[in-house]
Amino acid sequence: MHQHEKINYLEFPAKDLGRTKTFFSKVFGWEFEDYGPEYTVFNHAGLDGGFFLSELCSQTKNGAVLTVLYSTQLEQTQKKITQAGGEIAREIFSFPGGRRFHFTDPNGNEFAVWSDC
Repeated sequence: MHQHEKINYLEFPAKDLGRTKTFFSKVFGWEFEDYGPEYTVFNHAGLDGGFFLSELCSQTKNGAVLTVLYSTQLEQTQKKITQAGGEIAREIFSFPGGRRFHFTDPNGNEFAVWSDC
């Protein structure tokens, strides 16, 4: 259900759509549907969105928004990310309210995962 004036959709750059789909399906269980050779939509991610073919990447050091996912098993999620080809950009650290780490996907896009456990 769409909500008036609420965040509805996110789009990320991707150098390799095939690797992107494999990575996010394997680690987070996202599902994808292609819309031509340069765009794929994801769902079952908490918020729907897409990846568009691009040589650019989204990182906070360049002023990009940080997309943060939630996990009840932070260390297990971190292990799944590295096993699927992601790289840990910032190891697990504590902050008021929980713990988190940052990672980059196979395209170099930066994300974070947090837990209140």
